[in-house]
Amino acid sequence: MKQLVFIHGRSQAGKDAATLKATWIDAWKKGLAKSGLELPIPEDRIRFPFYGDTLQQMVDGASAEDAAKIIVKGAKDDAAAQAFLSAMLQEYIDAAEISDEEIEQELDPAQAAVIERGPQNWPWVQAVLRAIDKRTNGGSAMIALLTNDVHQYLSKANLRAHIEDGVLQAMDLAQENVVVAHSLGTVVGYTLLRRLEKEGQAWRVPLLVTLGSPLGIRALRSKLRPIGHPASVTAWFNAYDPDDVVSLNPLDKDNFAITPAIENKGDVDNWTDNQHGIIGYLDDKAVAKRIYDALV
Repeated sequence: MKQLVFIHGRSQAGKDAATLKATWIDAWKKGLAKSGLELPIPEDRIRFPFYGDTLQQMVDGASAEDAAKIIVKGAKDDAAAQAFLSAMLQEYIDAAEISDEEIEQELDPAQAAVIERGPQNWPWVQAVLRAIDKRTNGGSAMIALLTNDVHQYLSKANLRAHIEDGVLQAMDLAQENVVVAHSLGTVVGYTLLRRLEKEGQAWRVPLLVTLGSPLGIRALRSKLRPIGHPASVTAWFNAYDPDDVVSLNPLDKDNFAITPAIENKGDVDNWTDNQHGIIGYLDDKAVAKRIYDALV
């Protein structure tokens, strides 16, 4: 018998795990209804490991907007965090085709001529984030939070172990596990599956679904080298909204070249405010049906 494992991203702190699970299931039901389908398995076969409070503790419970400011300022005192933030910001600048002139327009005129580019200079960082916000819907805060989450998760072994152990408890080696991950959860799911592969654990994952995934961002991908297709995964399906700032690049041959290749669906119309919310992915007709097909 198969089971379904949901792996969430951030912005889940302080919420009840059971309520969040119900929200995910309800969104999936709506997507299934568009094909005239119902849940293919009972809800007790759907697992929802929760680690949201662990992420929120990293920014002392601050709101998303305040947390973003805390994170960017804090990067000045951490060389590794500063380098990662710099690479992330540059990638978004390139993707959005933001010119030096646009960044300068966001600087105080007295600073524009003397400020050196780079995250070590707080005014420049603020200017870049403001320029990004003019091209996206509140994207700068999401980028800052994503940068911090990924850096903390990949650089702090204790934090990573705490999160991964929780996800591991949801998996069942005795049966097939269809894994659906969102946002930072796609990084967690991928690194965990690769780790278990190295440890020789025989998991069976007929389908890995990644939604709104940042894995295609080069600055992030470089931290995961060497990349590869998890041996336990039969098929990998990646879906994203082209306006979702978190899923900056598709997981294709140019941005996540592995064999067998990942199937990408880049036309999701995620109706949530930031085009990134999980309910706007799970209620997509094609996404919902793909999960269904893997479970029947």
